[in-house]
Amino acid sequence: MGNEHILYDDGSHKCVMFSIDDESQGDSYLSVNQFLIVQNGYGVLIDPGSASIFDEMCDAVSRHVNLENIKFIFFSHQDPDVAGSIAEWSIATSAKFIMSALWVRFMSHYGLSDLKRIIALDDKGAKLAFGHEHLRFMPSHFMHSPGNFSLYDSKSKILFSGDIGAAIVDVVDGAKEVANFDEHVKHLAPFHKRYMASNRATKAWVEHLGKYDIDMIAPQHGLVFKGESKVKFLEWLGSLQCGLDLIEKLY
Repeated sequence: MGNEHILYDDGSHKCVMFSIDDESQGDSYLSVNQFLIVQNGYGVLIDPGSASIFDEMCDAVSRHVNLENIKFIFFSHQDPDVAGSIAEWSIATSAKFIMSALWVRFMSHYGLSDLKRIIALDDKGAKLAFGHEHLRFMPSHFMHSPGNFSLYDSKSKILFSGDIGAAIVDVVDGAKEVANFDEHVKHLAPFHKRYMASNRATKAWVEHLGKYDIDMIAPQHGLVFKGESKVKFLEWLGSLQCGLDLIEKLY
């Protein structure tokens, strides 16, 4: 499928990236990636998107896992392009929803009626067993949301980073990976300088990642980072002046 890319597959553990957009909104729509982890027939859905793409997402996800076997749905933060479809997924699945404790009370505004289905993460995050592997919900606060988490999959060694690493780019020839970071950085800089809170936040996140063996960083918008592009991205982000560092320029 043109809007689907397998990031990892060893026969029993698979990670899929979807790139399903609400193109009905014309030039105003935002290009978005959604992700699915499947292990031995059970799934974890990551940042499934807005209500407007729910039907298409259901069809796409169903090609890889039965909806009834989706155990968890993770939201890196509270934005509508991340969590806007939570009410629809609450009907289509029996999954538990995982998110920062800061955002639980807001989910009723997206139409979720049963807030007891939410697993609320405290600020330090959590480690969750998933089959023979584990998922780690890693703090990424103030990047850009004050209650923000990244998800690390121990088997694939993929870090699902939400808006960290996001870039709004025209995908050429179905490309899914950053080929040249020095060229790609122009697509990263405007968003990260404005939306990330400060260098103190970006540096803390990059330093925390040093504890883990990460092969790939997969953001919610744009292209994934591997190899040299991953290394260069983390070096760039760790030294970035952004947000409050640049506050005087906004006045």
